[in-house]
Amino acid sequence: MPHHTPLIGTIVAGLALAFIFGTLAQRLRVSPLVGYLIAGIAIGPFTPGYVADQGLANELAEIGIILLMFGVGLHFSIKELWAVRNIAVPGAIVQIVVATLLGAGLAHVLGWPAGAGLVFGLALSVASTVVLLRALQERHLVTSERGQIAVGWLIVEDLVMVLALVLLPAISPLLGGQSADGTTPRSLDIGALLVTVAFTIGKVAAFVAVMMVVGRRVIPWILHYTAHTGSRELFRLAVLSISLGVAFLAAHLFGVSFALGAFFAGLILSESPLSQQAADESLPLRDAFAVLFFVSVGMLFNPQILVSAPLAVLATVFIIMIGKSLAAFAIVRAFGYSMGTAFTISASLAQIGEFSFILAALGMDLGLLPAAGRDLILAGAILSIILNPLFFWALDHLKPWIERKDGHHLPGEPGGDGEEEEETVHVTALEGHTIVIGTGRVGKRIIEALAASATPLYVIDESDEEIKRLHARDIEGAAGGVADMLYAANPVKAAAMIIAIPNNYEAAEAIERARAVNPALPIIARAQNDPEADYLKKYGATEVVITSDTLADAMLATYRETPRAT
Repeated sequence: MPHHTPLIGTIVAGLALAFIFGTLAQRLRVSPLVGYLIAGIAIGPFTPGYVADQGLANELAEIGIILLMFGVGLHFSIKELWAVRNIAVPGAIVQIVVATLLGAGLAHVLGWPAGAGLVFGLALSVASTVVLLRALQERHLVTSERGQIAVGWLIVEDLVMVLALVLLPAISPLLGGQSADGTTPRSLDIGALLVTVAFTIGKVAAFVAVMMVVGRRVIPWILHYTAHTGSRELFRLAVLSISLGVAFLAAHLFGVSFALGAFFAGLILSESPLSQQAADESLPLRDAFAVLFFVSVGMLFNPQILVSAPLAVLATVFIIMIGKSLAAFAIVRAFGYSMGTAFTISASLAQIGEFSFILAALGMDLGLLPAAGRDLILAGAILSIILNPLFFWALDHLKPWIERKDGHHLPGEPGGDGEEEEETVHVTALEGHTIVIGTGRVGKRIIEALAASATPLYVIDESDEEIKRLHARDIEGAAGGVADMLYAANPVKAAAMIIAIPNNYEAAEAIERARAVNPALPIIARAQNDPEADYLKKYGATEVVITSDTLADAMLATYRETPRAT
């Protein structure tokens, strides 16, 4: 058996070092993303020791992007995406123009030609899919209005970049570069360029039409058929086949990006009752390959650029994190949205990623972008990804000030006429109540039983829709992350807390926070097995129900009550 296995080596080295450095970063209270990037630098060509295969790392990272965008599509609806078009489309286009002009200005100062400035500016204008979605997911904002605007904005950016990737080879001779075949023609065929633009737009439109007409029937049918086979393995395989297959066909048949194809696959599937199960099945692979994306970015970074051109690096980072963010903030405010929404969108976009690298590689192949331009783009990407969490940290600390400034909807903001953008979450006045965390199948049954017995309730869940339905029934609750919303449930005055979510890490955090303010609070949680139960008890759970034991007891009780066959 051959032992020259670059694929296995790249995966093992990438994941193992990402785990080591990610754990160290977590211990230092820094985002694990920083650790993943350092892991990539450690196995990259610019540091001593083992060098992983960059090409393989990039392809593995692309799988992560596909699965991540598929998951985002699963949490969206076509109606919700269409609802943010009025801000996402013009906002993204104007922001791209502003960032491109800023990048081109820096390129001019550095003495680069106009073609290099255009490629450099475009590369600085587009945010990273992975970083943006990770930031929104960590703060449970993906399904919020702000999250929908950010993802819609991202989709428009992707479409613009797809168009740019197609057009750059065609207009390269006009900008002083080479054509796609490596030659340098002296004139530009305007007619051929217009045909190329029309053909590109037509392919994107054709892809969307196929997904809306054919995909809406075929994709849910495949998943439902597989679910009825009763095989979890086949269901998981179907989910992966749909996400990766649609992304691959979208790229090779219609010329759109892998990310955009995967997003539409998830968007179509979001209308199916099986969408949540599909998201759960793809989650482990999605997280693993997303880590490899950051490792692949780190591998591209040459630290020498920090020494040879520090001022140019600082200027690049300034454009990405300040110039682009200010432009996004001004655009969102100009459309009548609140400061909270504007700050969230601008913080989300304050970084660059995968499309930037693709543009840089194409610019170099066409002879438009100098090597220094690629290095500055990579340095800007690394530093902006590392620093981006600081924007959200600052945003969290500015939240009270922002809420005071907003007060109510600005004119023209969706849901306006004086209503608040989000229902303001206050600490409940309930006392002697029961806090229920989670509205899944288990949580719903608990809520229904307690509500039927007139037990005062306060419910916390990530889903805005579920909380709105409970509010309509006069049951108090808040939508958001457990750690963020627990204060509103007034655990100091609560009589008990039931944690119905299966995520042990979130459950442990909720237990720890509740126990800190109310040491005597009875807390009941759920676990899959004894080690998980011990983990939750260590954090302070009073009782932990092991689901497998409960299921076994219920089945035995049913067995004893069922008449025997004669």
